Amino acid sequence: MNRLTYVGIFWVLILLMIAIFAPLIATHDPTLQNLSMRFASPSVEHWFGTDALGRDVFSRVIYGARISLQVGITVTLISTMVGVVIGAVAGYYGGLLDRILSGYIFNVFLAFPGLLLAIALVAFLGAGLWKLIFALSVIGWVGYARVMRGQVLKVREFDFVQAARALGASDFRILFVHILPNAIHPIIVQASLGMAGAVLSEASLSFLGLGVPPPAPSWGTMIEEARGLDTLYNAPHVLFFPSIAIALTVLAFNFIGDGLREYLDPKQRRRS
Repeated sequence: MNRLTYVGIFWVLILLMIAIFAPLIATHDPTLQNLSMRFASPSVEHWFGTDALGRDVFSRVIYGARISLQVGITVTLISTMVGVVIGAVAGYYGGLLDRILSGYIFNVFLAFPGLLLAIALVAFLGAGLWKLIFALSVIGWVGYARVMRGQVLKVREFDFVQAARALGASDFRILFVHILPNAIHPIIVQASLGMAGAVLSEASLSFLGLGVPPPAPSWGTMIEEARGLDTLYNAPHVLFFPSIAIALTVLAFNFIGDGLREYLDPKQRRRS
């Protein structure tokens, strides 16, 4: 793996430590308001300054990492598990089942822009952390299912699979013991990239007011609260720090995904 991959892993590990030990790292209560300190510049007392309600931006960024990682990890796990099972079944059995799943259901979900479908679901269900996770999982599993279906279609024709079938192995054993371990590599890469997409989607929905309801600190909500021109000119730190946190997190997961793709693909490894 290249150096950028290790940079991404390093940042993600730091982010995990920040999320786990947020109460110990944060210098203030992220929801505590102090109107006398509105738009205070970064200082020794408030490292990243304060926002329009006098809340400490550093503490809100720290706690915002919890929400972003919780959404990213949970959405990726749910989407991966659902997509892998459905894609593997469709690719292995083929026929009418594959036609219904890949020919109709997959295309129905892919016909709608993912973010617009998530907005519609959250607007229907209402704002909330787990409703947001559900909406993002609904739109996220299809990509994993398509990749897994394509891999299973290829691997199921290999000689060792045919040998297992000739020896009388059950479909369950063939699929989950022989095929999946040899078809899972692209899913690992897509999952790391999917983490970046989930974090960005959560920030986008929170920016639109459809994410985690206030006063819970979310990076997207912090950007939405700082989008006014007065804030941009008079207190740019309110917008700068959550934006940098989102950018670094998404970039780190993309670095990890590129590194895993290079490591798991023998052709790219030889080329490197």
